[in-house]
Amino acid sequence: MGACIIKAEEKCWLRPTGAVFSSGGFWHGECTFDICTPRDHIVMEFTGGDVYQNAFDPKVYLEYFHFGKGSVEDEFLEFILKCFCKIFTSGVLKGGTLINIGSGPTIYQLLPACGSFENIIATDYLDQNCQEITTWLKKEPEAFDWSSVVQYVCQLEGNRETCAEKEAKLRRSIKQVLRCDVHQSNPLAPISLAQADCLLSIECLESACKDQPSFQAALKNLSSLLKLGGHLVLGGVLGCTFYRVGPHKFSSMLFTEDMLKNGLSAAGFAIVEFNVEPRVFKTNMEDCDFSGKYVILARKDKEV
Repeated sequence: MGACIIKAEEKCWLRPTGAVFSSGGFWHGECTFDICTPRDHIVMEFTGGDVYQNAFDPKVYLEYFHFGKGSVEDEFLEFILKCFCKIFTSGVLKGGTLINIGSGPTIYQLLPACGSFENIIATDYLDQNCQEITTWLKKEPEAFDWSSVVQYVCQLEGNRETCAEKEAKLRRSIKQVLRCDVHQSNPLAPISLAQADCLLSIECLESACKDQPSFQAALKNLSSLLKLGGHLVLGGVLGCTFYRVGPHKFSSMLFTEDMLKNGLSAAGFAIVEFNVEPRVFKTNMEDCDFSGKYVILARKDKEV
């Protein structure tokens, strides 16, 4: 069987129905494509921070993370966690401090990292999300049960430790839960910290940024928190314009591979690894219209 190589033009979208993505704006592999009309990517009005403060319910959002249902949520988690486990067990990323930018109310993204960094700082724009993480750290009765996700991560890592040991390690590693705003020159203001060895951010910039200029500015602000030579691990979704949490609909900046690559380069980062996969589950498109998932490992090569 032959392989097809197709590059998407800016004015149309090609959604792969059976392909493996690669970096560089190309899809490689034996594949077929659905043509998406412009109507498929109508951008909704940007959701501002005040709307998030009033409408975002972390407990409703966490319902998406009951792992093991064979759902689109499982698909996303499996992709992210496989990539993260590979990255953080490689030995390349290790050091004193990792800052998680835009943690949301979740801790799953930190499970693969807690063995590589002595100090982890979780951050989010919303007070209710910070409180949800604190609730888990304190083992309060109403805390979300992450045991199924913890078990999956332990399996990916070869069951080197039990689920209880993994959770205990992460709780010891998270030293602070802080508020952050990626649109501030110091996202952690009024707190000033020494530059970190690693930044990790997942599904944050899509929600926080309205357009290319705000995305570029946010990357520059995040870079100020990272040591020269330090690493950024960035994950999220491609081709997404919105997602729902309960009855509320929130905007998402539509990311493409080229947009991410160009933005990181302009912010002084060199991409070490770019992992992309298409969306498999076509169900629940009314809850989130993303077409692919990505994880990027980048190194800060210069100050901008």
